[in-house]
Amino acid sequence: MKQNNFLKFFTVVFLFVGAITLNAQTVKGKVTDTSGEALSFMNVVEKGTTNGTTTDENGEFSLNVEKMPTIISVSSLGFKTVEKSISDTSYVTIVLEENNLSLDEVVLVGSRNKNRTVANTPVPVDVIDVAELLSAGPQVSVNDILNYVAPSFTSTSQTVSDGTDHIDPAALRGLGPDQVLVLVNGKRRHNTSLVNVNSTVGRGSVGTDMNTIPAFSIKRIEILKDGAAAQYGSDAIAGVINIVLKNSEGLEFQVNQGSNWGDQTNNQSGGMDGESFQFDVNYGIPLDDNGGFINFTGSLSTRAPSYRAGAEGFTGQIFDASNSVEWIGLNSGAGSDITQYSLAQIQTFAQGVTYFPFSLKNQINGANSIDELRGLLNFNTSEDELATRGLTRQDFSMRVGQSRLRNGKFMANMEFQINDDFSFYAFGGISHRKGNAAGFYRRPAQSRAFTGLYPAGMLPEINSIVNDESIAVGIKGKQGDWDIDFSNTYGKNSFDFNIGNSSNASLQQASPLEVYAGGFSFTQNTTNLDLTKFYDDVMSGLNVAIGSEYRMEAYDIFAGQEESWATYDVNGDIWDGNAATQVLDFF
Repeated sequence: MKQNNFLKFFTVVFLFVGAITLNAQTVKGKVTDTSGEALSFMNVVEKGTTNGTTTDENGEFSLNVEKMPTIISVSSLGFKTVEKSISDTSYVTIVLEENNLSLDEVVLVGSRNKNRTVANTPVPVDVIDVAELLSAGPQVSVNDILNYVAPSFTSTSQTVSDGTDHIDPAALRGLGPDQVLVLVNGKRRHNTSLVNVNSTVGRGSVGTDMNTIPAFSIKRIEILKDGAAAQYGSDAIAGVINIVLKNSEGLEFQVNQGSNWGDQTNNQSGGMDGESFQFDVNYGIPLDDNGGFINFTGSLSTRAPSYRAGAEGFTGQIFDASNSVEWIGLNSGAGSDITQYSLAQIQTFAQGVTYFPFSLKNQINGANSIDELRGLLNFNTSEDELATRGLTRQDFSMRVGQSRLRNGKFMANMEFQINDDFSFYAFGGISHRKGNAAGFYRRPAQSRAFTGLYPAGMLPEINSIVNDESIAVGIKGKQGDWDIDFSNTYGKNSFDFNIGNSSNASLQQASPLEVYAGGFSFTQNTTNLDLTKFYDDVMSGLNVAIGSEYRMEAYDIFAGQEESWATYDVNGDIWDGNAATQVLDFF
């Protein structure tokens, strides 16, 4: 009987294990290109499931499939997707062909030879189809798109970094933002007016704000990384990014919405933050029967801030005993600036601090001067005072995370034939961006905090207005055997600061709480004449290029309103070194 039970148990286990084996078979193989070279990091997915893997550095993969026979799909950016039927566990080799969608396009980046294409250019050129990426991925800005598809490109949102919170620095190959040359339709794009001054990517440099260009207005982006300086000079040490605008016809629009969601959002309390919304519309119409067109793009977007300061809040000292006395004084109608209290007032208000020990209160009552009180009140009362005011340490955290942004952008691109040999072209756009970020928290116990206006300290807000405008016009065509291109490109970027939730402590109670803190602008005008001719009967072909450029640049700095920069004396006049200034801190 025991033997029969054992046989039954063994049979059940055998069938169960066999079923698992049949339903979880492993397919192994290798992915190569048409020349037999192994392709790493290719996506290998069992069709109809979320079951997938990637190839290793040798191009090999191992995938546990859910059923047999099955179909596996192999794909990657730049290659045609291949689907392979699998009926057994035999080792399989899958060959991917390059996506030839852009191989026949003429690429002017890196060479003025129009007879050279992506296939035979001497240095690699990445050609990115932006329209395809916008329809398939969540990235909606130029920097985000390039971050997603170009390994050598980096751009991240900065935090607590002055104006750089509102303009994302972009870099190629880890070099500075000012070493990347950005072109639009082959014409130089102007830089921003903001100098990155804090400890951010590209500190001390000025880059190009590509996010002022609506991604929905872009047909493709070309990136030249190697050998760019030989063609374009020292501006292109890191490489060249050429943005080619749409020339399509018809109406298109898209709406994107997203947010961050998870355990680490909202200072690790979970939920949702960083919500974003973007609406884009593109409209193109033909101008003639010879390929002439005009194309318009508009974009509206908003981005909410994200919060990554941490769940524990600020862990250092927030209040001292003088702030405890100020809180009682404020609730007694005397204001919250202890520097304006008399000796008797401080002694009276100190008796109302419930957590002061009786011995301390007696010492305070027995003090003969405010100098004595400074020694008695110079200790940390953070935990007791937080409880008294009904606050938490989270209330004193800095705002760490992406800034709040609102953006409106417009871009236009046009071209039409003047005659059989020449055409006129123009493109340009405007961008208006409002940003809101925060600086360093001024906590009550710090000498730089004026508690007379902000009893709980303050978190200054950096409100920015960033305007950008550009226009390029030109004529291009052929005169004899020479290709001619004459153009003028104008661009301007301005950045203005309005500081809110702040104060000028030297004015004490008379200080405004929001001020215009100044700004700056950068203007660039470039005039170009390019001549090229190709001699196909000289050796294997000789290309001759002649060009001239005249570029004017201007940088302007604007002072903010007087209260944003001046120190005032006790009479309310700008301090000249003679009159006394206000006492700003009790200690």
